[in-house]
Amino acid sequence: MIVALLALQLGSLIAPAYACGCGAMIPDRNQRIGVDRETSVVRWDGRTEQIVMRFTVRGDARRAAWIMPVPGRADVTLGDPELFDTLDDLTRPEYRKRHYFWPRSKDWPFDLSDSDGLSAGAPMPGAPDVGVVGRERLGPFDVARLTATDPTALSGWLKKNGFELSDRLAAELTPYVERKWEYVAVRLAPDTTDTTGSTGTTGSTGTTGSTGSTGMSTAPTLGGELTPLRITFASTELVYPMRLSRLAKTPQSLGLYVLADHRMEPRDDIGGSRPEVRFAGGIEGTEDDALAALTGGRPAFLTAVDQEFPEPSRIDGDHELRAVADTPYREVIYRDRLLTVGDGIPVWFLTVSGVLLAAAGAAVATVAIRRARERAAVRSAA
Repeated sequence: MIVALLALQLGSLIAPAYACGCGAMIPDRNQRIGVDRETSVVRWDGRTEQIVMRFTVRGDARRAAWIMPVPGRADVTLGDPELFDTLDDLTRPEYRKRHYFWPRSKDWPFDLSDSDGLSAGAPMPGAPDVGVVGRERLGPFDVARLTATDPTALSGWLKKNGFELSDRLAAELTPYVERKWEYVAVRLAPDTTDTTGSTGTTGSTGTTGSTGSTGMSTAPTLGGELTPLRITFASTELVYPMRLSRLAKTPQSLGLYVLADHRMEPRDDIGGSRPEVRFAGGIEGTEDDALAALTGGRPAFLTAVDQEFPEPSRIDGDHELRAVADTPYREVIYRDRLLTVGDGIPVWFLTVSGVLLAAAGAAVATVAIRRARERAAVRSAA
């Protein structure tokens, strides 16, 4: 049983990542890549949508490809990693102290240990089956922007140009072809400019390399945080593509920051757990250069949404987000502390001690009064 469980766990670590939270990640044949976490920032002004994505990956793949359907003609540029740090700071939970009176299991006299509780654009008729709108090199990425009128032709073009697709993934592209969506296809590979034979990493591209026994540098593999990509396209509705994630073999996790004129939330769960809003509130949009570049330096309403997909095969569509009441929200985490005074003396102990002392004093006084009355009665009788 132990061997079987270990094998199952190992299999989940190296399973091919044919899908991730937005689009599909595909390694070279016989190689493996896993997406630990995908975090995306979406900016929508009612006419144009921008998506900035950052992947954290692991595995043994030296190269991989990533495909994302989009509803209109897309422009692709590199994103700024500092954007995610800024949004993390803006949406950080608020920590508050909260005192309790009676001792708990980890408080004296139950436990002598000292601890604090933490509560936690459609193609024209007659156009070719696959059209290449543009192709460019962006840092470690080879980016192709495509149109397609036939899912088989799209799959064939992708395979011919180095994008190895599973049959299931090719089939899942059909709904997007029928809706005349376009596609962003990205090939990514580690930086191989290091010819000195030394061990090193290229942090900006999220790659790692090692030195072999001969002193020559082995080919680096994709790992860590990859350089963010920024995709911009026209859209009169706020949509976040998710359908391809149904092909994932392991549970998926999505972190989504939405910048719009109002608080935006998914219309439904599309087969995952209930989306959870962990922050909602207005921001200036100029907190740093990376954020200002996305908002145009104008105020926006920021909504942070987390969602889990325990069974990705149940995903039945793309996320469509709608405006709701601009009610602000920030997660509050309480640090529970025992109520004390002075040098840490529990208030409950002083209270109980005081009550006991008062009761003892009252009892002594009662006895004293009773004895005094008895002596007075004896003297009166004499």
